[in-house]
Formats: sequence, structure tokens, C-alpha cells
Amino acid sequence: MSTTITQAAVMIVAGALATLFIFAVASEAVSGAPFILAHKKVSLTKLSSGTERVSVTIDVYNQGSGTAYDVTLTDDSWDQGVFYFVTGNTSKSWEKVHAGSAVSHSFELESGKKMTYYGSPSRITYRVASKSKLQEAYSTPILPLEILSEKVGEAKLGLAKSLLSKYGSHISVVLIVALFANAIAAPSKSNAGSGKKRH
Repeated sequence: MSTTITQAAVMIVAGALATLFIFAVASEAVSGAPFILAHKKVSLTKLSSGTERVSVTIDVYNQGSGTAYDVTLTDDSWDQGVFYFVTGNTSKSWEKVHAGSAVSHSFELESGKKMTYYGSPSRITYRVASKSKLQEAYSTPILPLEILSEKVGEAKLGLAKSLLSKYGSHISVVLIVALFANAIAAPSKSNAGSGKKRH
């Protein structure tokens, strides 16, 4: 009887340990997976040639606890009828991105067309060691790009320069007359004030 109870207890303990082991393996499989995040940023620089330089940088982060393999970044949303490449290209591959690490890719384009351009997020594909199917991730989106648009400050400065070059001599004459009139009026006001004090 006691032997039967002992065997039953051993079986229960063994079953519990097996269950704990299965949960531990499953938890390790989930926690050991990569988690890809990507941040896409764009800056514009107006050139003296009348074109706009578009500088693109995409930072890819592995925030998971496992390594991502065969990582490929693709950013092919740039219309070739609007942009032409200056440096780099829109795709990049890495053999692996370890947990907690980051990689980055940059390229530059130029455009001579004045327009508002709506870009798309970059696409990242990668493999997980425990899965054969490619995994996908997308970068953050970007704001609409105002290509060759005049900023408010630039427009005001341009207007001021235009007015100054066109009416500069007239403005100078008006200022001189105003200063002269003010200089004449100042003594008159002073004399009037002193006259009131005498009474």
C-alpha cells in the first residue's frame, strides 16, 4: 500500500516537473524571439542649384531577446520621376542583428520639382531561428515633404529684400524727411513747455 502511494507521489511530482519544464521551454521560446522596430527620418536641404537635397536615415532596432537573421531593409517608395539618387540606395541587408543592438542605413536623393510628397514606411524582413517563414516589420511613417516650398521666414525675408531693392531710394528719402521733421518739431515742443512753466 505504501509502495503504491510512494509511486503515485513520484508520478505526480514527475508530472509536475514535466509540466514546469514544458512551460519553461515555451516561455524561453517566446522570450527568446527578436522584436524589430525601425525609425525613419528625413531632412531637407535647399541647394543653390535650385534643387532640394533629401537625406534619409532608417535606424533598425532589435528590442527582443533573440537574434534576427537575414535582415533586409527596403525603402522603395521614392518615385523615380520625382527623385534621383545622389548617394546610396534604397535597400540594405545584414546577416544578423543581435538582441539589444541596432543597425542604420542612409541614402540621399535630390528633386527639382516643387510639390508635396507623401512617402511610405520602410519594410524590414527577417528570420527567426525557430521559424522558416520570413517575418515582417515596418518603420515609422514620415510627414509629407514640402519639396522646394518657401518657408514663412524665407518668404518674408525675400519680400523685404525685393521691396528694399525696388524702393530703397524712396524709403531713404522718406526716412530723412521724417527725421528732419522730428528734429524741427522737438525744439518747438520744448519751447512750448518752457513757456507754460513761466505762467
